[in-house]
Formats: sequence, C-alpha cells, structure tokens
Amino acid sequence: MDRPKKYAEHQFIGDKRTQVVYDVDAVDNEAIIDELVESELVATFGPDTLAEARNRGYRLRSV
Repeated sequence: MDRPKKYAEHQFIGDKRTQVVYDVDAVDNEAIIDELVESELVATFGPDTLAEARNRGYRLRSV
C-alpha cells in the first residue's frame, strides 16, 4: 500500500485509541489505515522504528 500523503515520511503509525502500531509498508487492507488517518488519532514516532513504538507502549498489529 502507498503511505498516506500526510504521513508519507513515516513507516510506522500508531492508533492512540488502542495503542497498536501498523507497518504501513506491510498493510494489505488499506481501509484500516484510511480509517485511522480520518480519525486523526494517529501517533508517529521519532525515530520511525518499531523499537521506538514499542518503547512508547505500542504493540505491532499485522494486517
């Protein structure tokens, strides 16, 4: 899937509601990411790594 325009620089984006992080480059179901972006409850990480997301309490969700 292509990265959302607003988050084009981020591979990992998190859902603040559920503390779940998605690897946008590996997501097959675009509807999940589209809904997350529309909700405006997106977390990004710096550095943009899974390790940093986990450090902030997020867990990876494979979709």
